[in-house]
Amino acid sequence: MISTIRQTFSRLFLPLAGVSVLSLCALPALAHNNVSMILCREEVAAKRQQELAEQLRAITGLPQLHFDADGALRLGDAAPVGGSQRARELLASTQTGKNLIVIEDASGSDEVVFGRVVEAQLNRNERGLSPYVVQLDFADFSQVIGDAEALAAFNAAWVALHEIYHVTSGAADSTKADESGECEELINLMRRECQLAVRAEYHFHFLPGRERSEFKTRYVRLAFDRQNPSTNKKRRVWLMWDAAYVGGLPSSQPTPDRLHQR
Repeated sequence: MISTIRQTFSRLFLPLAGVSVLSLCALPALAHNNVSMILCREEVAAKRQQELAEQLRAITGLPQLHFDADGALRLGDAAPVGGSQRARELLASTQTGKNLIVIEDASGSDEVVFGRVVEAQLNRNERGLSPYVVQLDFADFSQVIGDAEALAAFNAAWVALHEIYHVTSGAADSTKADESGECEELINLMRRECQLAVRAEYHFHFLPGRERSEFKTRYVRLAFDRQNPSTNKKRRVWLMWDAAYVGGLPSSQPTPDRLHQR
């Protein structure tokens, strides 16, 4: 989901060693009549599913949102309490569509920077579904520091919504500096509905002077804007992390063994 200006990591489809192949046997939620088109692979630990569901509840305002015993996302019947209407609409329309979203835990992956979506195939596809795998590197988020307002507007659930919107809309990410991009425009509308800071740019940048550092750390920052509702004035807030561990550096940059971060 994140990239430097020099090397873009998030596109609608990213290259893997072949297309991800999903087995119906490993997706028991698809066997039910009341199927959800957003589900977790069995390998996603219950703790990760609960963490993601909690974040999605905060964004959508849906108090009963959860992943069921088969890993399928359930929105529940209770009325929303605050939250983003657009986020609720995105999840609801995806659940009843033909795009199958399978969430995968990619924690510790050198290829996934916070999150990405890749094209997939089902070993049997009688329903004519269009399957995609949303890979989330939950470990990357533990490396992020910064202003509280920016941290509140960036977590695994926000990244998942970004990738789901890629699939459902075909919206592109920005290729220019200092722009949030078409996909993040909708995600920013969701953030505004949640009264959170909005992402000011899609690409991260090196902290001043860090790109020439001799040290292994490669600190970068990502800009968000927090608007004062009474004055309409914007205040810039930041997220920061060490891209040498999280990833996203150009291949010419040295990257330490990721095991060092655990």
